[in-house]
Amino acid sequence: MESQFPIQRIIDDAGHIVDETKRDALTKELALQLFTHMNRIRTFDRKAINLQRQGRLGTYAPFEGQEAAQVGSALALNDTDWIFPTYRDHGATLTFGADMVRTLLYWNGRVEGCVPTDDLHIFPPAVPIATQIPHAVGAAWAEKRKGTTAVSVAYFGDGATSEGDFHEGMNFASVFQAPVILFNQNNGYAISVPIQKQMHSETIAQKALAYGMPSVRIDGNDAFAVYFTMQEAVARARNGQGPTLIEAVTWRFGAHTTADDPSKYRDQERSRDRVDPLTRLEQFMREQGFYDDTEIDAIRARHQMEVEEAVKAMEAFKPPAIDDLFDHTYATLPADVARQKADYLTARGN
Repeated sequence: MESQFPIQRIIDDAGHIVDETKRDALTKELALQLFTHMNRIRTFDRKAINLQRQGRLGTYAPFEGQEAAQVGSALALNDTDWIFPTYRDHGATLTFGADMVRTLLYWNGRVEGCVPTDDLHIFPPAVPIATQIPHAVGAAWAEKRKGTTAVSVAYFGDGATSEGDFHEGMNFASVFQAPVILFNQNNGYAISVPIQKQMHSETIAQKALAYGMPSVRIDGNDAFAVYFTMQEAVARARNGQGPTLIEAVTWRFGAHTTADDPSKYRDQERSRDRVDPLTRLEQFMREQGFYDDTEIDAIRARHQMEVEEAVKAMEAFKPPAIDDLFDHTYATLPADVARQKADYLTARGN
């Protein structure tokens, strides 16, 4: 099946163009746009890890190494589209327009972090594996029934393809030709389980065959390949041609979460040998004469300042209300939960 679904790419590990049909489309404007967003979310990601290590942020799911997959896919969408992220797709949601302060609040366990940015269709991150896929398909089908051209994107990892929600979502999307893109980031591990131990299929892309759905396997560290593949899938969905499964083969450099030790189950030296998606894009820009040191330094400085300001704003929030722990699940609190709340308030002297 790997021969039937070869990994498609536009630039190679060294940043050289390998798909000449796209040469004219690889403009400085597009390269700079991709680089800017990728650098922005990497700056955020590294700061978030540091905050967690300092006890200033809760357990955090890093994504360094997956910036090309998240930015390239999100940039191909319109403001009217829908995003259904996992807990690791805040790079995509930030690119789509999510508020950075609210994103930090989410990782600090604040209810305010689950409030979507005004006028954007971003669902709260799904922590249970694959549950967001049927939601994304349902939203896409609803848009189709309303007669709009909006599409929906479900983000998920390789482990999610072993869940029933994935297969139910794929079947529903195919049967009703829902305008949805199922965007898989295959980083080779379902938490600590290598992909060879959690599925026998050679690829994830081939799983679309059972549902009569087009699919493609791409180099998820090639921002151009992700962007143009996503554009094509979005265009098909908008034109009434139904869903697409995209397998973006990538590699996350760090841990599954900050509560994890990846050295226990994978070769971290091999991780460092993987080509960084940002480095690859930088090499392309230098080769094409697009790279301007002064311009790039200014971009990096701007992002560092933006992230630091967002952290200040997050930490300036008043302490969370105790009601947030109790009042957002039931319309009427059950008696035992009401007693817990009363006991807690008494213990605090409230």
